[in-house]
Amino acid sequence: MTFFFIILVLFPGLLLGSAYPGERIAKVRFVYDGDTILLSGGERVRYLGINTPEIDPEGNRHEFMAIAARRFNIKLVKGKRVRLEFDRQRRDRYGRLLAYVYLMKTGEMVNALMLKNGMAYVLLKKPNLKYKELFLKYQREAMQKRIGIWSMPFKNEEKFYIGNKNSFRFHRPDCPFAKRINPAKRVMLKNCYEAFWKGYSPCKRCNPATYK
Repeated sequence: MTFFFIILVLFPGLLLGSAYPGERIAKVRFVYDGDTILLSGGERVRYLGINTPEIDPEGNRHEFMAIAARRFNIKLVKGKRVRLEFDRQRRDRYGRLLAYVYLMKTGEMVNALMLKNGMAYVLLKKPNLKYKELFLKYQREAMQKRIGIWSMPFKNEEKFYIGNKNSFRFHRPDCPFAKRINPAKRVMLKNCYEAFWKGYSPCKRCNPATYK
Protein backbone atom coordinates (compact mmCIF):
# COMPACT_ATOMS: atom_id res chain seq x y z
CA MET A 1 0.00 0.00 0.00
CA THR A 2 2.84 2.36 0.90
CA PHE A 3 4.59 1.59 -2.40
CA PHE A 4 1.54 2.51 -4.47
CA PHE A 5 1.04 5.68 -2.46
CA ILE A 6 4.61 6.77 -3.20
CA ILE A 7 4.16 6.04 -6.92
CA LEU A 8 0.93 8.07 -6.94
CA VAL A 9 2.62 11.06 -5.30
CA LEU A 10 5.77 10.99 -7.45
CA PHE A 11 4.20 10.00 -10.77
CA PRO A 12 0.49 10.93 -10.83
CA GLY A 13 0.51 10.95 -14.63
CA LEU A 14 1.00 7.21 -14.73
CA LEU A 15 -2.60 6.69 -13.65
CA LEU A 16 -3.73 9.01 -16.45
CA GLY A 17 -1.92 7.12 -19.19
CA SER A 18 1.04 9.52 -19.15
CA ALA A 19 4.33 9.82 -17.31
CA TYR A 20 3.95 13.60 -17.44
CA PRO A 21 1.67 15.19 -14.81
CA GLY A 22 -1.18 17.11 -16.42
CA GLU A 23 -0.49 15.63 -19.84
CA ARG A 24 -1.97 12.78 -21.86
CA ILE A 25 -0.84 10.06 -24.20
CA ALA A 26 -3.18 8.87 -26.93
CA LYS A 27 -3.33 7.41 -30.42
CA VAL A 28 -4.41 9.46 -33.44
CA ARG A 29 -7.35 7.92 -35.29
CA PHE A 30 -8.05 10.59 -37.93
CA VAL A 31 -6.59 13.81 -39.34
CA TYR A 32 -9.09 16.50 -40.36
CA ASP A 33 -6.63 19.04 -41.70
CA GLY A 34 -3.26 20.55 -40.90
CA ASP A 35 -4.09 21.51 -37.32
CA THR A 36 -6.96 19.30 -36.10
CA ILE A 37 -6.96 15.60 -35.27
CA LEU A 38 -9.23 12.97 -33.74
CA LEU A 39 -7.95 10.72 -30.96
CA SER A 40 -8.79 7.03 -30.64
CA GLY A 41 -10.95 7.89 -27.62
CA GLY A 42 -13.16 10.16 -29.73
CA GLU A 43 -11.88 13.59 -28.69
CA ARG A 44 -10.88 16.27 -31.17
CA VAL A 45 -7.61 18.11 -30.65
CA ARG A 46 -6.74 21.52 -32.06
CA TYR A 47 -3.02 22.30 -32.27
CA LEU A 48 -2.13 25.28 -30.10
CA GLY A 49 -0.30 28.33 -31.40
CA ILE A 50 -0.63 27.65 -35.12
CA ASN A 51 -3.12 27.81 -37.97
CA THR A 52 -3.05 25.99 -41.29
CA PRO A 53 -4.83 26.78 -44.58
CA GLU A 54 -8.53 25.93 -44.58
CA ILE A 55 -9.96 22.97 -46.48
CA ASP A 56 -13.29 23.58 -48.20
CA PRO A 57 -15.65 20.86 -46.86
CA GLU A 58 -17.36 20.77 -50.27
CA GLY A 59 -14.02 20.25 -51.98
CA ASN A 60 -14.24 23.24 -54.28
CA ARG A 61 -12.01 26.09 -53.10
CA HIS A 62 -9.30 25.02 -50.70
CA GLU A 63 -6.91 27.68 -49.45
CA PHE A 64 -3.38 27.64 -50.82
CA MET A 65 -1.39 24.68 -49.39
CA ALA A 66 -4.41 23.33 -47.45
CA ILE A 67 -4.24 19.82 -48.92
CA ALA A 68 -0.45 19.73 -48.62
CA ALA A 69 -0.70 20.70 -44.93
CA ARG A 70 -3.21 17.93 -44.26
CA ARG A 71 -1.08 15.35 -46.05
CA PHE A 72 1.97 16.45 -44.09
CA ASN A 73 0.03 16.16 -40.84
CA ILE A 74 -1.27 12.71 -41.81
CA LYS A 75 2.27 11.52 -42.47
CA LEU A 76 3.37 12.79 -39.05
CA VAL A 77 0.62 11.56 -36.76
CA LYS A 78 -2.04 9.26 -38.25
CA GLY A 79 -2.15 5.95 -36.42
CA LYS A 80 0.64 7.00 -34.09
CA ARG A 81 0.88 7.55 -30.36
CA VAL A 82 1.28 11.16 -29.31
CA ARG A 83 1.72 13.10 -26.10
CA LEU A 84 -0.50 16.10 -25.45
CA GLU A 85 0.89 19.04 -23.52
CA PHE A 86 -1.55 21.69 -22.37
CA ASP A 87 -1.29 25.41 -21.73
CA ARG A 88 -3.43 27.57 -19.47
CA GLN A 89 -6.69 27.11 -21.40
CA ARG A 90 -7.47 23.48 -22.29
CA ARG A 91 -10.52 23.78 -24.54
CA ASP A 92 -11.81 26.16 -27.18
CA ARG A 93 -15.38 27.34 -27.66
CA TYR A 94 -16.12 24.24 -29.75
CA GLY A 95 -15.10 21.91 -26.94
CA ARG A 96 -11.93 20.74 -28.66
CA LEU A 97 -8.81 20.03 -26.62
CA LEU A 98 -6.08 22.61 -27.18
CA ALA A 99 -2.65 21.07 -27.09
CA TYR A 100 0.98 20.99 -28.11
CA VAL A 101 1.27 17.55 -29.69
CA TYR A 102 4.47 15.49 -29.49
CA LEU A 103 5.44 12.35 -31.39
CA MET A 104 6.15 9.63 -28.85
CA LYS A 105 8.73 7.97 -31.10
CA THR A 106 10.95 11.02 -31.67
CA GLY A 107 9.83 13.55 -29.06
CA GLU A 108 9.33 16.20 -31.76
CA MET A 109 6.51 18.71 -31.40
CA VAL A 110 4.09 18.51 -34.34
CA ASN A 111 3.02 22.16 -33.97
CA ALA A 112 6.65 23.21 -34.42
CA LEU A 113 7.19 20.86 -37.38
CA MET A 114 4.21 22.38 -39.18
CA LEU A 115 5.76 25.85 -38.76
CA LYS A 116 9.28 24.76 -39.68
CA ASN A 117 8.07 23.26 -42.94
CA GLY A 118 5.94 26.24 -43.95
CA MET A 119 2.67 24.38 -43.51
CA ALA A 120 1.28 26.76 -40.89
CA TYR A 121 1.57 30.27 -39.52
CA VAL A 122 1.72 31.40 -35.90
CA LEU A 123 -1.69 32.00 -34.32
CA LEU A 124 -1.25 33.65 -30.93
CA LYS A 125 -4.16 33.76 -28.54
CA LYS A 126 -4.11 34.62 -24.86
CA PRO A 127 -3.67 33.00 -22.38
CA ASN A 128 -1.92 30.18 -24.32
CA LEU A 129 1.41 31.82 -25.12
CA LYS A 130 3.87 29.29 -23.69
CA TYR A 131 5.83 28.88 -26.91
CA LYS A 132 5.28 32.30 -28.47
CA GLU A 133 8.95 33.16 -29.05
CA LEU A 134 9.90 29.66 -30.18
CA PHE A 135 7.05 29.50 -32.69
CA LEU A 136 7.93 32.93 -34.08
CA LYS A 137 11.51 31.77 -34.54
CA TYR A 138 10.41 28.74 -36.58
CA GLN A 139 7.98 30.80 -38.64
CA ARG A 140 10.62 33.38 -39.51
CA GLU A 141 13.01 30.66 -40.61
CA ALA A 142 10.36 29.24 -42.96
CA MET A 143 9.56 32.73 -44.27
CA GLN A 144 13.21 33.36 -45.06
CA LYS A 145 13.42 30.04 -46.91
CA ARG A 146 10.18 30.85 -48.81
CA ILE A 147 8.79 27.37 -48.34
CA GLY A 148 5.20 26.14 -48.11
CA ILE A 149 2.70 28.93 -47.57
CA TRP A 150 5.55 31.45 -47.84
CA SER A 151 6.46 30.37 -51.39
CA MET A 152 3.85 32.65 -52.94
CA PRO A 153 3.93 36.47 -52.44
CA PHE A 154 1.04 38.40 -50.96
CA LYS A 155 -0.96 40.93 -52.98
CA ASN A 156 -0.63 43.72 -50.39
CA GLU A 157 -3.77 45.41 -51.70
CA GLU A 158 -3.69 48.11 -49.01
CA LYS A 159 -1.20 50.93 -48.47
CA PHE A 160 -0.80 49.71 -44.89
CA TYR A 161 -2.34 47.31 -42.38
CA ILE A 162 -3.33 47.71 -38.75
CA GLY A 163 -2.25 45.31 -36.01
CA ASN A 164 -3.76 44.83 -32.58
CA LYS A 165 -1.12 44.29 -29.88
CA ASN A 166 -3.73 42.75 -27.60
CA SER A 167 -5.31 40.18 -29.96
CA PHE A 168 -2.25 39.65 -32.21
CA ARG A 169 -4.44 40.12 -35.31
CA PHE A 170 -3.92 42.42 -38.28
CA HIS A 171 -6.59 44.07 -40.41
CA ARG A 172 -7.30 46.13 -43.47
CA PRO A 173 -7.65 49.85 -42.59
CA ASP A 174 -11.40 49.85 -43.23
CA CYS A 175 -12.14 46.70 -41.22
CA PRO A 176 -14.73 47.31 -38.45
CA PHE A 177 -12.51 45.48 -35.98
CA ALA A 178 -9.55 47.70 -36.85
CA LYS A 179 -11.59 50.79 -36.04
CA ARG A 180 -12.35 49.46 -32.55
CA ILE A 181 -8.72 48.95 -31.56
CA ASN A 182 -7.56 51.01 -28.59
CA PRO A 183 -5.04 53.57 -29.94
CA ALA A 184 -2.53 52.39 -27.34
CA LYS A 185 -2.77 48.86 -28.75
CA ARG A 186 -2.68 49.83 -32.43
CA VAL A 187 0.39 49.26 -34.61
CA MET A 188 0.93 50.24 -38.23
CA LEU A 189 2.27 47.53 -40.54
CA LYS A 190 3.58 48.30 -44.02
CA ASN A 191 2.63 44.94 -45.58
CA CYS A 192 1.40 41.40 -44.86
CA TYR A 193 4.91 39.98 -44.69
CA GLU A 194 5.84 42.39 -41.89
CA ALA A 195 2.61 41.53 -40.07
CA PHE A 196 3.36 37.80 -40.06
CA TRP A 197 7.02 38.42 -39.23
CA LYS A 198 6.00 40.29 -36.08
CA GLY A 199 3.59 37.56 -34.98
CA TYR A 200 0.26 38.94 -36.18
CA SER A 201 -2.24 36.66 -37.89
CA PRO A 202 -4.93 37.76 -40.37
CA CYS A 203 -8.40 38.86 -39.33
CA LYS A 204 -11.03 36.35 -40.50
CA ARG A 205 -13.50 39.07 -41.38
CA CYS A 206 -11.49 41.36 -43.67
CA ASN A 207 -9.07 38.65 -44.85
CA PRO A 208 -6.04 40.91 -45.39
CA ALA A 209 -3.58 38.17 -46.42
CA THR A 210 -4.39 37.26 -50.04
CA TYR A 211 -1.97 35.80 -52.53
CA LYS A 212 -1.00 37.08 -55.99
